[in-house]
Amino acid sequence: MQYRKFGNTGTKISALGFGCMRFPEFEKDGVWYIDEEKTIPMLRSAYERGVNYFDTAFHYNHDNSPITLGKAFKDIREKVYLTNKIPLFDENFKTGDYRRLLEICLKRMDTDYIDFNHFWGINKDYFDNKIIKLDLLNEAVKAKEEGLIRHISFSFHDKPENLKYIIDKGEMFETVLLQYNLLDRSNEDAIDYAAQKGLGVVAMGPVAGGRLAAPARLYKEVSGKQSTATYELALRFVLGNKNISCALSGMENMDNLNKNIEVVENESPLTQDEIKKISIAMEDMKKFSDLYCTGCNYCQPCPAKINIPSIFNFYTFHNVYGLSQTAKNDFIWYKQDSKNATISSCTDCGVCEQKCPQKIKIRSELKRVEEILNNL
Repeated sequence: MQYRKFGNTGTKISALGFGCMRFPEFEKDGVWYIDEEKTIPMLRSAYERGVNYFDTAFHYNHDNSPITLGKAFKDIREKVYLTNKIPLFDENFKTGDYRRLLEICLKRMDTDYIDFNHFWGINKDYFDNKIIKLDLLNEAVKAKEEGLIRHISFSFHDKPENLKYIIDKGEMFETVLLQYNLLDRSNEDAIDYAAQKGLGVVAMGPVAGGRLAAPARLYKEVSGKQSTATYELALRFVLGNKNISCALSGMENMDNLNKNIEVVENESPLTQDEIKKISIAMEDMKKFSDLYCTGCNYCQPCPAKINIPSIFNFYTFHNVYGLSQTAKNDFIWYKQDSKNATISSCTDCGVCEQKCPQKIKIRSELKRVEEILNNL
């Protein structure tokens, strides 16, 4: 197993991290349970083969993931790094809730401390109006001083420029968890910035749900080498970024675990030349699709608040890369966010089409694309 420096935290973590959100579950009489006969041996096997970073959150697996994770490592607690995440989603989140939720996390995990405790899924709005306004960073500092947490972290879901803002304003932050994979490199500059500021960086979604089928074939075409599986290309790409400490993979079974460990143990990261060739080839694939949106964002902001590049990107996942389930799930999440609008909100102003360098007939294409995404 490879181990990498984790920012300025003074720790080294395994290049492969175990994302604990996909444990096998079963339902009985309306109650959900984790299949611990499968899950705990899988977690222990990961540890025995060198994985030392295990990531869970307050609501994973119907709130049961932290409980099972705690059970798995109760007897060797000091030998692993366990994370958790404090949800800020409640509109009525108030001063004191951070400590209350932290104590619930500790109890569920049956541990005296959490190594890396995250503010969960924050964006600029959450940072300004909850973390700063309610003085939550000082609550986290107090918890750290009391030994309840070892490091103050956050997971990030927002525009890359807002990551830099949060890092600059939140000087107590020590590590960040964010999206980064072969198909989504939007955070690349922000990752570099985080590393320059001394933060450890963990990449979530490195294999895009394990469905990077088209890019795997692409790797063979570009490099001339046989890529044995989709996850191989995906993990090698993420770990090729020197500023990534760990690629976090949500593993469901021993087969997932074995394949990912084999890649990390036996394969070198992609070279910069390989990454460049693949990036060019992927862009060429998009050019020859029936909808070529470069994601330049010139069409933004839309007066009706439609995030046109995002919707077109979901379609690219489906149409170009064959990631139909990813496209479907991402579009569902998009629609569930009250800040996002769809073609049904279009006022037919046509401003977007006037700005588009590719001369895309955006209004008609949005209607067509959304119909496809809705029916996946």
